Amino acid sequence: MKLCGNWPIGVCSWSLGNNLKILNKLKAQSGIEHIHLALKPAMNDEDYLKKIISSGWTISATMIDFPQEDYSTLDSIRRTGGIIPDYCWESNRESVQWAVEATSQLEVKYLEFHFGFIDLCEKDYAYKLLDRAKEVGDIAGENGVKILFETGQETAGTLCKFLEILNHPALAVNFDPANMILYGKGNPVEAVDLLGPWIKHVHIKDAISSSAKDNWGSEVVWGIGEVRQDAFLNALKRNGFRGTFSIEREAGKNRVEDIKTVVNQLIR
Repeated sequence: MKLCGNWPIGVCSWSLGNNLKILNKLKAQSGIEHIHLALKPAMNDEDYLKKIISSGWTISATMIDFPQEDYSTLDSIRRTGGIIPDYCWESNRESVQWAVEATSQLEVKYLEFHFGFIDLCEKDYAYKLLDRAKEVGDIAGENGVKILFETGQETAGTLCKFLEILNHPALAVNFDPANMILYGKGNPVEAVDLLGPWIKHVHIKDAISSSAKDNWGSEVVWGIGEVRQDAFLNALKRNGFRGTFSIEREAGKNRVEDIKTVVNQLIR
């Protein structure tokens, strides 16, 4: 098992297109055994999860996304992200239910997804967000699973307030430092200190912010962006993080080599 300090190191399956052959090759070459597993392939291949288990992977968390999500621009994902759009709420709720049950059957603690852009300033909108978060949290809790909200589409202060209001035992955080930068939502190191009690799982991903307002930042290989690796890891340690690091690489043409480079950086 590869470790960064006492933290297991894994990979996000979707970084390599959920391709089990490539993932298993990475496993053999890098020594990492943990995987943050996208559940979408299991919707079309009933043996997919069995193949993951038989390949010796330890699933640190599962993940789902939603069919309506459009990441073309910041504006498009703001309109279509997560479980917020009304026109697909019922089908997305069913997807969450299915994903929670699949996660429970795998005996995995955590299911992660983007909730959507959290805004507590508009009263009616905020009530809708809170009601839906409680509903999916109740579904998770009934099945012994925690739902992890991905960071980045709101500031850490907003997410902290949102979680404090809910005070739900089945809702926590998957912390992605690069998303804070990509969405222009603040300093990830400072965010760890705000969200520390809720952080159960972490993505290892780096980025450079955009100089243009309302534009995406750019994802880069871990260690050359704005996350500041040492400060970030120290913040997690300071806040008592005890989960898994899952390397996420969603850009670049040499992702396997990029991921292997990150593994070597983390265990240095």
